[in-house]
Amino acid sequence: MAKRIQFNQHGGPEVLQWVDFELADPAEHEVQVENKAIGINYIDTYVRSGLYPVTAFPSGLGTEAAGVVKRVGSGVTRFKPGDRVVYCQAALGAYSEMHNVAEERLVILPESISFEQGAASFLKGLTVQYLLRQTYKVKADEIFLFHAAAGGVGLIACQWAKALGAHLIGTVGSAEKAQIAKNAGAWATINYREENIAQRVSELTDGEKVAVVYDSVGKDTWEPSLDSLRRHGLMVSFGNASGPVTGVDLGILNKKGSLFVTRPSLFGYITNRQELDNASNELFSLIASRAIQLKVPEEQKFALSDAVRAHQVLESRATQGSSLLIP
Repeated sequence: MAKRIQFNQHGGPEVLQWVDFELADPAEHEVQVENKAIGINYIDTYVRSGLYPVTAFPSGLGTEAAGVVKRVGSGVTRFKPGDRVVYCQAALGAYSEMHNVAEERLVILPESISFEQGAASFLKGLTVQYLLRQTYKVKADEIFLFHAAAGGVGLIACQWAKALGAHLIGTVGSAEKAQIAKNAGAWATINYREENIAQRVSELTDGEKVAVVYDSVGKDTWEPSLDSLRRHGLMVSFGNASGPVTGVDLGILNKKGSLFVTRPSLFGYITNRQELDNASNELFSLIASRAIQLKVPEEQKFALSDAVRAHQVLESRATQGSSLLIP
């Protein structure tokens, strides 16, 4: 018997329940992991709320954690009991003391990276890798716009951009978050509560605007993002923190400069073992070199049983960087 967070209907944080559950033996090509630290991601709130509906109830939640291999199913060749591992893109259920994970979703966690660092960075770091290195290859000295720069993905993006020699303009919601983003490597920040985003982008680029915008906010920043792009610019919409973008007239892309829009996801960029290994190795090398540094504030480490409060805090936009659940 083990403990986990589950929910029986879509809704607010209050639908999350702390329950006992019977963990099955790992199936063929599955690995049973004792979670030591669990990543909290904004996509978890989409699943819980029903924006991304589950197929059946009761349902587990969460797809990312770091821990130790306890058992392996038949056919598993890459991992053995005692291995330190990290995973994301797993079947729902990472908000648990133990979780059975498909072998293809796991990688070995280097000894130099703690469980907390692994769980705080893996999904978010792989997201930044595909955004900056594949969806649009950001170049040295290039200026670009990245929304929510003081969030979990944003702070990694600030550091990755600095490592590339690029200039990240980050949107933030307070002076405190602006300083946090700048400390992480942001070239400039825009307080979206006080400043006109597109106007400031134009000022910061001497009227040229930017070739790419990375937007995880959604409907609230759709228009400002498009208005920040130069002719033939690319809008990368990779999240819906303020709600999904709906009712779009594609003609607006023509009017604003023959713009491009893409809606990528990690699942579209990591589809096999080789792609997972390549992306995770690049991430781990930056962490090992300290180009990317990860420190989760103590007030953003929640007991696994306190997932309701963790989601309430996350959705209040009061967090900075990554948050964790600790079994």
